[in-house]
Amino acid sequence: MLDNKTVEIIKSTVPVLEQHGETITTTFYQLMFRNHPELLNIFNHANQKQGRQQRALAGAVYAAAKYIDNLEVIIPVVKQIAHKHRSLGIKPEHYPIVGKHLLMAIKEVLGEAATDEIIEAWGQAYGVIADAFISVEAEMYDEAENQHGGWEGFRGFVVDRKVAESEVITSFYLKPEDQREIADFKPGQYISIKLEIPGEKFTHIRQYSLSDAPGQDFYRISVKREANTQNPDGVVSNYLHDHINEGDILKVSVPAGDFVLDTQNTSPLVLLSGGVGLTPMISMLKTVVNLQPNRKVTFIHAAANSGVHALRDEIEEFSKNHNVSSYVFYDSPTEEDRKNHRFDVEGFVTKEWLQNNLHAGESEFYFCGPVPFMKAMNRALKELGVHEEQIHFEFFGPKGDLDQ
Repeated sequence: MLDNKTVEIIKSTVPVLEQHGETITTTFYQLMFRNHPELLNIFNHANQKQGRQQRALAGAVYAAAKYIDNLEVIIPVVKQIAHKHRSLGIKPEHYPIVGKHLLMAIKEVLGEAATDEIIEAWGQAYGVIADAFISVEAEMYDEAENQHGGWEGFRGFVVDRKVAESEVITSFYLKPEDQREIADFKPGQYISIKLEIPGEKFTHIRQYSLSDAPGQDFYRISVKREANTQNPDGVVSNYLHDHINEGDILKVSVPAGDFVLDTQNTSPLVLLSGGVGLTPMISMLKTVVNLQPNRKVTFIHAAANSGVHALRDEIEEFSKNHNVSSYVFYDSPTEEDRKNHRFDVEGFVTKEWLQNNLHAGESEFYFCGPVPFMKAMNRALKELGVHEEQIHFEFFGPKGDLDQ
């Protein structure tokens, strides 16, 4: 526990963190990777280059300072980050390294304003926060390894099938190399894939949502090719598309993640997806149909056109045979799309359409997709009076803020 004086000092730094937080976290990563380049084998290089990790960490540090006297408030955030840490292989021995360089960054950015008293208080506070993470992650590591079909670290999986789902999305069906059982998962969770790419100095680890129902003898991921070669994410997605084939071995973590479907809830369910954001949604769709066949489900998918629309046939099959309504939005349909009636609505998913076609106040909403899509959905649902506890979403990458 922190004494009252330490708590007061930490809280006094909240306005400074709000103003300089991202500068501090950017400096932190620069210092840490300069002194410990081996950590680049764990951290996502793309998120670093695009500033997403810096923003996410700044938000987490700000929240920790704001609620330092009531850390229970941020436990949901801790658990979300801990899932990611467990899937990456972040261990207790990494925390002192992080703490040391975070304090160095605070000192460097704030200069004389970062007095010895402030640095000492933050050192104590970081110790408490790190202990919370280490404790939560220890339970997650234990569960991952000791559950039925579980394992430690990364396990070899054979690419059993590789299927092109659209012009930009390919599915990989993964079966364990040792042919033993695999851990179950909850719909919405992801696995980490660890790649050693020829010509790349460091290992790359990426998370991919599982895009099929649990309870099978394989995991399926559906990966979008990042066509923009300037996008660091493209290093991994292009390698998977171009160089990983059936029979190849991938290193895979036990499934993780807290964006999961609540199958105890019987309210009408609305699954909203944009682009490759449909991957966790189709897992949820298949699961709810199997476990809750009487639950009303509305599946809404937005894409540019049929060329990039993946897994369409699977969703249509469920819409025909189950208590599922499905709607397709194309914002740039081709003439062939129009001629063959391949979509329901031309344009984007709007608040007005949701209002006219759904009983918004009674439903549970889950959504995933590009950040502009998620911001639009979040804003529309709140304007329609949907309560925050009925809204669930997942970022592909570090957590962001949909209200900004």
